[in-house]
Formats: sequence, C-alpha cells, structure tokens
Amino acid sequence: MQVKKHQMIFRAGDPARWVGLVLSGAVHVIQEDYYGNRSIVSTFQPPQLFGEAFACAGVASLPVSVEAAQDSTLLLLDCQRVIRTCSDACAFHQRLLSNLLHVVAAKNLLLTQKLSFLSKRTTKEKLMAYLMEEARRAGSPTFRLPYDRQGLADYLGVDRSAMSAELSKLRRAGVLDCKGRDVTLHKSIS
Repeated sequence: MQVKKHQMIFRAGDPARWVGLVLSGAVHVIQEDYYGNRSIVSTFQPPQLFGEAFACAGVASLPVSVEAAQDSTLLLLDCQRVIRTCSDACAFHQRLLSNLLHVVAAKNLLLTQKLSFLSKRTTKEKLMAYLMEEARRAGSPTFRLPYDRQGLADYLGVDRSAMSAELSKLRRAGVLDCKGRDVTLHKSIS
C-alpha cells in the first residue's frame, strides 16, 4: 500500500483488525481528544509494526488514528490470519508468532519510557529527559530529532510555544545547540 504524507491509514473507531508493517517512510500513531487536540503516541519507521497490540488483543475498534508522517509504503496483514496457525503448525507460523511477541514486548518498553517523559512535571524536565535519552540512543551528544517542533510538542504533550521558549532558554544557558532537527547537548542541566 502506497500512502502520501498526512494521509490517514486508520481512523479512531475503525475495526482493529490489521497489523501494519512500515516498508518505507514513517507513520504516526495519533490520539485526539474530544476537542481535536492531538498527541503523537508513537512514530514507526522501517521495519517496524503498528496496530498489532490492538488487533492481537481483540479490541473491537481502534482508540487511535494512524497517519503517514511522510510518503510511505506499508504492508497490511489480517491479524486473525497471522495468529491462527495453519493445521501443520509450520515453522513459518511459529517464527512469525515469536517475532510478533518480541515486537509487542519491545513496544511495551518504549511506551514505558514515554510514560517516564510524560510523568515529568515541567516542560523543561520533559524536554531534557527526552533529549538526554535521544543522545544516549545515538551514542553521541549530537543527534537528529525524529520530529519537527510541533511533532515533538505533540509527542511530549506540551504546548509548542512553551517548548520553544524552553529550548531558547537552554540554548542561551549553553546547555544545547539546535538547528532545525539537529541537536547537540553540551552539559547536563542542574
């Protein structure tokens, strides 16, 4: 399946039947409240799966939407066909189920990490916890953010202007440099 940037793949309320595999590009999993305020729950890039937790759990309808973050190529699999093994209980199905369980467990760890960011009290604390984790993941104090400013604010659950103000303060304090999505951390914050 080919999708264009900002194209909706699934909408909240759609049947939770499909497991998606990102072959190229990226997708955002988005939660919107009653008033239309959106929060990016996760972003998935090749070769990551999305939708498997809802489909495997037997949830009737999706509580989130999935939108293409950029032009993307996706493979959609019917979850029921994946989790029901064939009559021969072939090695292929055993491997597929083992890989699916591994993916679900890894995502659980990522969501736990995101919860640690969101549990911080201030925008500055959320931002610094996230940036330090990205530097650790990159193995370098210089790294590229996977989000633009609005996307990062949506991911952290903060107001974009407040987050931009904090980034400016951190830049003036010599804690970091940022140009677009490229960030360099200089020292830890007290």
